Amino acid sequence: MKITVFGLTISSSWGNGHATPYRAIIRALHRMGHQVDFFEKDVPYYSSRRDFESCDYCRLTLYPDWQHIRAQALQAASESDVVIAASYLPDGKQICDELLDLCRPLRVYYDLDTPVTLKNMAEQGVEYLRPDQLAEFDLVLSFTGGRVLNDLEHHFGVRMARPLYGCVDPDIYMRVEARREFVCDLSYMGTYASDRQEKLDELFLEPARRHTGREFLLAGSLYPWEWQWPQNVCRIEHVFPGAHPCFYSSSRLTLNLTRHEMARNGWCPSGRFFEAAACGTPLITDWWEGLDSFFDPGSDLQVVATADDVESTMQKQDEDLHAMAARARERTLDEHTGDVRARQLLQYFEEARSARPANVLAEEVAR
Repeated sequence: MKITVFGLTISSSWGNGHATPYRAIIRALHRMGHQVDFFEKDVPYYSSRRDFESCDYCRLTLYPDWQHIRAQALQAASESDVVIAASYLPDGKQICDELLDLCRPLRVYYDLDTPVTLKNMAEQGVEYLRPDQLAEFDLVLSFTGGRVLNDLEHHFGVRMARPLYGCVDPDIYMRVEARREFVCDLSYMGTYASDRQEKLDELFLEPARRHTGREFLLAGSLYPWEWQWPQNVCRIEHVFPGAHPCFYSSSRLTLNLTRHEMARNGWCPSGRFFEAAACGTPLITDWWEGLDSFFDPGSDLQVVATADDVESTMQKQDEDLHAMAARARERTLDEHTGDVRARQLLQYFEEARSARPANVLAEEVAR
């Protein structure tokens, strides 16, 4: 099968959560014998922090602007079995219009930011998608499940909405030796977001202020570095993907925090969950609806709501934390790998193709 993807970025993991799941899923599709083309606009904030410019599991095309690449991209898309457009795609509205004019390929939209997309679309619109375009796709995939799927089908007229959650590639994310620069009692990896800041202060910075003898490590971009940070909080702007296993393997505990709109809708596991779990690192997290469908709270990970909760977990014995991490790792390798998501994706393609409207199928045959 030939699949063409138009996405935000696969080449750079800086300041976004898109690149890592793309890599895991597309790498798995490649192992299964499928061909994937990925078109990515070459923008300065990614090009200066790029992890690679080519890879061996898909054909990556970096382009300066849509008009420059339009003919080549549409030719590749028209020859594909499936074409995918994704959230935060530069020039997304125009590209979606052009892809929706194609009849041969299955036309798929993948939103890796669904609650944010729908909220902003209702308030002021988004640059990368119009509401009417959603209903034209054969399949809409969402990084978030639960009520969002119902909203897509019943309020936006989506023909078929399915969840495609985050995942991890266990060939890359595994337990490795700790590195001194990453050794800490509690780590947090995440880009700055204003709607996460209250949780970050309560569940990360407050425990650091209370325990000056412990080491805390925050990795993430866009934070106001002029803040009055606790002296025992080490800050790193970016950890390259190749060093993520070292980062997690060096953490006694790691924290997951969920953006407000994602948590409000629920069913929103961050890819960081699965990365940390695959590395055998004990997890603590805020609560959101559906969490217990991915992990068993209290057994696989610890849910925290206050600084006191974090302190209580940090006081647990190492053997208890390691046992908790081992259970989370086992479940992750069984249910949340790139191979699992790739198989789900192929199943969704088959369902959507079987459900295509008769007029679309007739046009495809005629062409």
